[in-house]
Amino acid sequence: MTKKPDILLTREVRLAATALESAPGEANNFAANPPPTGVMPVVTLAVQVAGQVNADTGMLVNIKHIDQIVRQVAAPAMADMLREDIYSIGPGLLLIELFQRCGAALEPYAITDLTLNVSPWMYFQAHGGELPMIRMAQKFEFSAAHRLHNPDFSAQKNLELFGKCNNPNGHGHNYELEVMIAGQPDPHSGQIMPLGSFQRLINEHVIDVLDHKHLNMDCPEFSNLNPTVENIARVIFSKLQGVFPTGVKLIAIKVWETPKTCCEVRAG
Repeated sequence: MTKKPDILLTREVRLAATALESAPGEANNFAANPPPTGVMPVVTLAVQVAGQVNADTGMLVNIKHIDQIVRQVAAPAMADMLREDIYSIGPGLLLIELFQRCGAALEPYAITDLTLNVSPWMYFQAHGGELPMIRMAQKFEFSAAHRLHNPDFSAQKNLELFGKCNNPNGHGHNYELEVMIAGQPDPHSGQIMPLGSFQRLINEHVIDVLDHKHLNMDCPEFSNLNPTVENIARVIFSKLQGVFPTGVKLIAIKVWETPKTCCEVRAG
C-alpha cells in the first residue's frame, strides 16, 4: 500500500521576547502575546509540523496546542537567554535551543522547520535534518534600469514579446534581494558569520555593482544577456558563490522585480 504523503502545517506565533503572557480575556494573539509592555523585541516564531491528519478531528495537530507550547516553552527560554545579554545574543544558538525544547514538548508530532523572524527583513530557520546548521536570510534593495530585448528578433517580435519592457530607453525597478546562507553558529557568539561581514560581501559583490545602473549599458554581465528577472537572479547567485567563509554555504537567493514577480535560484 502506498504511504500517505505527510501533511505540513505551519503556525506563526507572535510574541514580545521579554514579556509575560497576558491573562485570558486580556490577550491580543493577532498583535502579540506576550505583548510588548515597553520598548522591547517583538518577534514571530513559525512552527512547521509534519504528519498525518486525524480522521476524527480533520486536523494534524490543534493549533491551540502549538500556541500553548510556544508561549509556555519557547517564550520563557527566549526571555531567559535575552535577559542574559540582550545586545549580543546570537539567534543561531537561540533557535537551536528553541527547536529542541519545542520539539520535545510537541512529541509525538514532529517539527520539520522553526523560523524566527527578527524583523520584516531578516529571519533564521532551523531544519530538523540540518541541525546544528542554521539558515539566515536577509533582504537588500537596489534600483536599476533595463531593457528587455533580443537583437536576433525583429522589432515587431520584440515588441510583441516584451511589450513596454522593450522601450528603447529602458525602464526602471526597485528590486528587492533576499540572500539565504547556512552554517553552524559560533559557540560563543551564536552567529553564523558576523552580520557586518555578511552585509559587506553582498554590498561589494552585488549592490555596488547593480545599484543605480542601466543593466544593459553599464554592466558587462548583461552585454549579451537579456536582463530578465530570471537572468538577474542567475547572475547574482553566481556572483555570490564561493565568497562566504569556510563553513558558510549559499542556500538560495530571491529577486523581486515587483511585489507580484519574484525569481528564486537555489543551490543544487
